[in-house]
Amino acid sequence: MARYGKKASQKVKRAMRERKRGTLKSGRSGKKVRSRKQAIAIGLSQARREGGKVPRRRSSSRKSKKK
Repeated sequence: MARYGKKASQKVKRAMRERKRGTLKSGRSGKKVRSRKQAIAIGLSQARREGGKVPRRRSSSRKSKKK
């Protein structure tokens, strides 16, 4: 079973293209996104907002427990 839906792949694809062109900007600060990982995260969050099939985010507590 696929983890991500069609909408998720479309949004990530669009975000990656914008990043390559240099027009993708992050949320509040509005700075240009240079990181590939950040571009993917932006695409997935947009798909999540629009009701696409995207797994839940990992909780921050999980990160802090790892040493």
